[in-house]
Amino acid sequence: MKKLGFGLMRLPTTEPNNPSKIDMEQVKKMVDLFIENGFTYFDTAWMYCGFASEPAAKEALVDRYPRDAYTLATKLHGDYLNTLEDRDRIFSSQLEKTGVDFFDYYLLHDIGAGYYEKFTELDCFHWLMEKKKEGKVKHIGFSFHDGPELLDQVLTEHPEMEFVQLQINYLDWESEGIQSRKCYEVAVKHQKPVIVMEPVKGGTLAKVPEEVEKSFKAYAPDMSVSSWAIRFAAGLENVMLVLSGMSNLTQVADNISYMKDLKPLNNEEQALIQKAVTAINANIVIPCTGCAYCVPGCPQNIAIPQYFSLYNADKQEVKEKGWTPQGEYYKRMARSFGKASDCIACGQCEGSCPQHLPIIQWLKEVADYFE
Repeated sequence: MKKLGFGLMRLPTTEPNNPSKIDMEQVKKMVDLFIENGFTYFDTAWMYCGFASEPAAKEALVDRYPRDAYTLATKLHGDYLNTLEDRDRIFSSQLEKTGVDFFDYYLLHDIGAGYYEKFTELDCFHWLMEKKKEGKVKHIGFSFHDGPELLDQVLTEHPEMEFVQLQINYLDWESEGIQSRKCYEVAVKHQKPVIVMEPVKGGTLAKVPEEVEKSFKAYAPDMSVSSWAIRFAAGLENVMLVLSGMSNLTQVADNISYMKDLKPLNNEEQALIQKAVTAINANIVIPCTGCAYCVPGCPQNIAIPQYFSLYNADKQEVKEKGWTPQGEYYKRMARSFGKASDCIACGQCEGSCPQHLPIIQWLKEVADYFE
């Protein structure tokens, strides 16, 4: 299987600001171009595109191609799951909405501290294994938005999971909040292949600062800015697939142009990526270096550097993206640490900060932003 997957999350629409009004004629052309060039993996989910993504997959893909011509993945999200009966009700509806008899890949969606508890209480891991035994699912796994410690716990407790879907891109690779590299390394330790989501951060890494774009174009004039981000993720040894949420025919054609015969980043290109990260992060709102000197002794056990990192990352997102994952990471981290609003302004952190940052004030800003 080629390493590019078609994410059916940000499809073109016929009405602005209404994701459920999908431009099906354009989607069909996008699907045709994708398949004509040897790519097969399509990724949807219960709630994508205002709950219209799975029916769109049926109309554009399932109804128009033989079953062995494509690979279809969908997911079970904890937000819509409250009883044991909900599992089969949603699953049966997904089969009907997509028009298939089985899913090639099926994921427990968006595992984090809260959803992991719910999936465990409702016995979803065992339930998913039963679906595989019945032939309704070929491969089982989960998508994940949380820290490496929880990922290690999930994979230790559920070695039956065959793969994990992680947020990985060059900007989040060393992020204190997202911790892409550390999560990737946990998957490697457990010998689980990785499917990458958010390789371009929902378009953020397609609209980089001018100096970064100039450096990319000077090295490879014909390569798109977003290609650098997708190739970064695709070049990781344990990555089996990179998902791209494609919104028009131009994006499909561009992705195909460099993923049909993937060439991982060379040493010079890796160096340019690191310079790009430095340049992008030079414009961050809170100039925290992540040294964590502020954390020991905090009476409220607030994860200050991680919260600042998430705030900075969210401020870097392009406005048209809509939903961003940083708020989810914040809520999940706040289950194990004090919230930003728990700060009692004791001043211990500011006295320890080598950058002399007004941490108390920034924590108020983070609390207002995420809470």
